[in-house]
Amino acid sequence: MCVRQELRQPEKVPLICSLLHQSPPGEFGEVVRDLSSLVQDDKLVRQEAARVGACHNKNNFTPIQINGRTVLLTHYNDLGRNRFFDPEGKFSFEFDHLRGVTSKPQLHGVMLDEGELWREALHRGLKAYVSCHFPVGNCCVFKKSLGKRQVFVACIEAHQYQPSNHWNSLWKSDWTFALAPFTTQLTGIVFLQIHYFRDANLHVTVSKSVSESLNVIDQSQFATDFVKFVKAEDTKFHIAILENIQAFSEDIWGKNLRRKLPVTRTFMNWNKLLNDQHLNTRVSNTKVPP
Repeated sequence: MCVRQELRQPEKVPLICSLLHQSPPGEFGEVVRDLSSLVQDDKLVRQEAARVGACHNKNNFTPIQINGRTVLLTHYNDLGRNRFFDPEGKFSFEFDHLRGVTSKPQLHGVMLDEGELWREALHRGLKAYVSCHFPVGNCCVFKKSLGKRQVFVACIEAHQYQPSNHWNSLWKSDWTFALAPFTTQLTGIVFLQIHYFRDANLHVTVSKSVSESLNVIDQSQFATDFVKFVKAEDTKFHIAILENIQAFSEDIWGKNLRRKLPVTRTFMNWNKLLNDQHLNTRVSNTKVPP
């Protein structure tokens, strides 16, 4: 006899958080709804989702619309207590990660120094590149002061969420460098994540780290060289992914998959299987008179 044992709340919390952290980009809301149905404790799930959702949005550079502008939610413009800063509009706002709504916008003072002029030049150049090369893309450039050094972080986000076609994908990258005379060290990470869930549950995650030195002469020159470098690295990353996909063969899939695919090349009829299992369960539970 199988006895069902209900988990206590302290035991449910780490399981809920673990599943929420694994939510693919664009599917956090669906995971929250499914967990609410499974756990049968909507209040507990929403409580944990509000906390994990902040990390999910910042990690995926989630774009939001506010005052007619697109702002990325990242760790770089997080002011704490679910408040974020828009460097272009020079204002801050609160964001509800569970409901996905903004509130309480207010002006956020920014010193118009040389660093801000550099940031604006970089943003203009990066925005022109993203608009031309990504069907749906967004970017933001942030400035941070570390002592006497000014550090810039450029973030790019582009996604295609098509749950009706059973797939979602996210492309993101961030580039970090300090404003220094003559030369600066640029480091970046390009990241791609794809989730395909039609007749299968396939997750693909690819990333690449980049480091390079760039000359620094003036704002215009550096912004141009920076955008050229980002474009070149994005192109290399894109071509490498296409080449790897084309190189896939049945032998490679069979050797590298944790569990080998069936050789029948037919899809499993899960609905029929569940119906048969339900029918067998009902028959086995029927009492037969002596």
